[in-house]
Amino acid sequence: MRVDLFDFDLPEDRIALHPVSPRDSARMLVVDAIGTLEDRVVRDLSTVLDPGDVLVLNNTRVIPADLRGVRHRGELTANVSFNLHKRIDPSRWLAFARPAKRLKPGDRIIFGESTGNICALDALEATVASVHEGEVTLAFDFSGAVLDEAIKARGAMPLPPYIGAKRAIEERDGEDYQTVYAERDGAVAAPTAGLHFTRELLRTLEARGVAIEEVTLHVGAGTFLPMKADDTDDHRMHAEWGVVTLPTVERIRAAKAAGRRIVAVGTTSLRLLESAARETGELVPFEGDTDIFITPGFDFRVVDALMTNFHLPRSTLFMLVSAFSGLKTMRNAYAHAIETGYRFYSYGDASLLFRANHD
Repeated sequence: MRVDLFDFDLPEDRIALHPVSPRDSARMLVVDAIGTLEDRVVRDLSTVLDPGDVLVLNNTRVIPADLRGVRHRGELTANVSFNLHKRIDPSRWLAFARPAKRLKPGDRIIFGESTGNICALDALEATVASVHEGEVTLAFDFSGAVLDEAIKARGAMPLPPYIGAKRAIEERDGEDYQTVYAERDGAVAAPTAGLHFTRELLRTLEARGVAIEEVTLHVGAGTFLPMKADDTDDHRMHAEWGVVTLPTVERIRAAKAAGRRIVAVGTTSLRLLESAARETGELVPFEGDTDIFITPGFDFRVVDALMTNFHLPRSTLFMLVSAFSGLKTMRNAYAHAIETGYRFYSYGDASLLFRANHD
C-alpha cells in the first residue's frame, strides 16, 4: 500500500511533552466496531470493559538506554550519543548512533566517568564492531549483569525524539516513562498505552472481574524510526524479543473459547499475541524475535480490542490501528481527536479500539 495513504496533518501543539496526573485521568476515545466515537477517560475502563474480558499487559521495563560517549581513534576524539535498541548477546548491543558518520569499526567509546560502583573499574567502554546506515554494533568490555548495572549507572531514560527535541530529559521521566507494572528489564522505549494505568485502576478492574494477563515484548527504538519507503512492501521492521508463556496461552485460549474478549494494552502486546498465532492460526507459546508488520488486510486471530495512544502520521503504528479498525474509521477518529484537543504520542491520551471489518 502507498505510505501517503496514512498521512495526516498534526498541529505541533497536540504533541504532549508531559503526562497528565494522575495517569488514569487521561482522555480516552472509544471507537466501536462500526466506527462510532465516544469521549471518555481512562479510568472509565472499569465500566467500558465487561466482567470476563481479558486485559493483556506488556510487563517490559525500560532501561536507561540513552548513552553519551566519547569516541577515541588514536589521539582524535569526538562526542557521540547512542540509543541502545536491541541486545545481541551478554556483551553486545545494536544501537542508533548520532552522528554515525563519526564512527568506524575499531573505534573505542568511553561512556562517562567511573562511579566507583562497577567492580572498582573505570568508565564503561565499548568497541564499535560494525557500522551500517546509522546503526552500530557496540561490543562492551563488560557483560551480563555487570554491563546492565553499568548502563543503568550512566544512561538516561530514552525519550522519543519528538519529545527529546523539544525539552531536556527531566528527573520525573524516570518514573513517568515506566509503567506501574514494569517487571522485566530490556525495553528501550515504553509500551506507552500502559503508562495510563494506576495500581488503583488495576485493582478496580480486577474487582469488576476483568482478568489480567502479562506478556513481555522488549520494545526497541526502531518504533520511532520514520518510514523511508513509499510503499509498505518496501519497509523492513526492526525485530524485537518477546515471550508468551504456556500458562498465559492456556488461559487466553480458554477465555476465547468461552466467548470472552481479549483486550491488548498497547500495540506491543497486540503484535506479540498475533506473532504467537501466525504459524498455526491459534495462539501458542512463543519466545524469540518478531518483526511482524501489520497493515490493512491483516487477519487478526487473537485480539478483539486494543487500547493504544495516538500515533504519528505515516507511522507503522498508525498503519496497525488502521488495519485493526479500518483506515476510514481511523482517519475519522484522528480528525476528531485533533479537533477536540486530544494529546498525541507517548505522553498523550488514549484510544480504545474494537476490531472491525477492514475497509
